[in-house]
Amino acid sequence: MTSSPDTKDKNLKPTKIWKCKNTECKAWVRDEFAATEQQCPICKGPMHRSMRHLPPVQNKAKAQPRKPKSLF
Repeated sequence: MTSSPDTKDKNLKPTKIWKCKNTECKAWVRDEFAATEQQCPICKGPMHRSMRHLPPVQNKAKAQPRKPKSLF
């Protein structure tokens, strides 16, 4: 099954990212997953803000139903 480029583009949304300033380094991180210090995780160089069209991600784990204490 193949999908057309039009279908793929509908699933993407503009996302804030941090991108490494080093032209030889390809590292980038989504803003919601970035550390407070904006340092490249690969080359340890400075990073700058940018935008990229990416598929949305779900950052929250779904709550699992709790087991009664009697089952432990």
